[in-house]
Amino acid sequence: MYKWYLPTFSEILALGEATPSSRPTTVVQRRVKAEREWFGAIAALNQLLQSIAPLETSGSVKGILLSGPLPVLTQPDLVNQIATWTFTVGDPGKVSLRLPAAMGGESCGIAPPTLPLLPDDPLAAEPFCLVLTPHFSLAMALGETVEGTPTFLFSFEPEIVWQVWRSLQARLMLVSPQPLSLLNGLVEQFPTVAPDYRTVMQFSRLMLANLFDLETEGKRVQVVPKAVAKTGAKFSAMSFASPFGKPWQAKKSPKKGGTDTELLQAIAHEVRTPLTTIRTLTRLLLRRKELGADVIKRLKMIDQECTEQIDRFNLIFKAAELETTDTSTPLSPLAPISLAQVFQQNTPRWQQQAQQHRHTLDIILPQQMPMVVTDPTMLDQALTGLIDRITHSLPPGSHIEVQVTLAGHQLKLQFKSQSQTDCGADGKDKYGFAPVLKSLGQLLMFQPETGNLSLSMPVTKNFFQALGGKLIVRQHPQQGEVLTIFLPLDNRRVDD
Repeated sequence: MYKWYLPTFSEILALGEATPSSRPTTVVQRRVKAEREWFGAIAALNQLLQSIAPLETSGSVKGILLSGPLPVLTQPDLVNQIATWTFTVGDPGKVSLRLPAAMGGESCGIAPPTLPLLPDDPLAAEPFCLVLTPHFSLAMALGETVEGTPTFLFSFEPEIVWQVWRSLQARLMLVSPQPLSLLNGLVEQFPTVAPDYRTVMQFSRLMLANLFDLETEGKRVQVVPKAVAKTGAKFSAMSFASPFGKPWQAKKSPKKGGTDTELLQAIAHEVRTPLTTIRTLTRLLLRRKELGADVIKRLKMIDQECTEQIDRFNLIFKAAELETTDTSTPLSPLAPISLAQVFQQNTPRWQQQAQQHRHTLDIILPQQMPMVVTDPTMLDQALTGLIDRITHSLPPGSHIEVQVTLAGHQLKLQFKSQSQTDCGADGKDKYGFAPVLKSLGQLLMFQPETGNLSLSMPVTKNFFQALGGKLIVRQHPQQGEVLTIFLPLDNRRVDD
């Protein structure tokens, strides 16, 4: 029944939980969906622990967390309150007996102590996490269902969590029994408990909210706006219609390239996975206190470059998914969101994108910004992709202007650019810059001079239509390419 002598986390969880949704149709889609949920759950767990830990007044350990193959706690204050170990493949004879920071060990600038797994143990290839606190017990894993389908699984059930702990306990007895007395004592302090239903609801809400916030693409979710929550008005995401037609009825590219599209999705996934690992390790290094200023600067550059490439391939993957999906229901419900907040959160990043190519960027916003109805999870990624396309297509020293204005029952976002140099008859400026975009299939454009990949314009238009909006492209002799996006307004509220 099991792959090995002892069951993995996912094998235990799969037997005790309901069958997960099977909407994605390919193995790649299922794997990526599971990874989205895993990273969203990690972020939710950190937030949930932070909301609980400050309530404790004593200086003792607040809980125990066992994970593998990487640490999952991202907040230093949590590392100092929760006893944390990381299971990883290692030499059983060189097991680290160092105490976690929460138990008087070294500071949170040092990676948590590790416990060994055998190289042939399938658990070594399965991201997992076990948490025991006085308030709840939780086990989760990024693994496979009984049928072998990639999936994310989690459980708050005390019996399931206890079985998971017993599988780890048996592994330690087999590989390295030295730490068991300490771990057994901690587990006795935090026996598995049935959580309050509000804790499970809070975790689920946090997980949904974080699916798109961890720079790895997320599962699309319905978001209820604060304005509706405050007024108590009945909300239905399906009640918000785009004036440009149903988003899921956007024009699709011909299906003859379906195999190529699946290959592109697989490549996008394989690129993002190692980049996400590199970024995770980089951020763990940045938490160390003994780093010099120059090292910190270079690590931040690595973090930034990884983030940009992860986001770029997130966008490519989602566009490929859109182009190959035939469904009678929308890929994501539309909901009112604050466009002012989108600009506030992303303007520093867009400014940095422009500065990297020696451009200037001005963003002109109205004094009052109405709420717009769109996909609340993907709009910022789509706008960032558009800024990225513009910055790579202009000669150095250009000026980019983004202006937001009201246009009847829509909000208009216009992207203009002005080169600071005159172009000659050959189309080159004084720097010799003459951008050439080559088509890579139906979805992508490639710029040989920079190696930059971007979505083709038809696919970009389809993408914005899927977000409930409309993208119009105009060519001007002096201003070059002018991009205009129209988004429908939510007329019930205006942000100050």
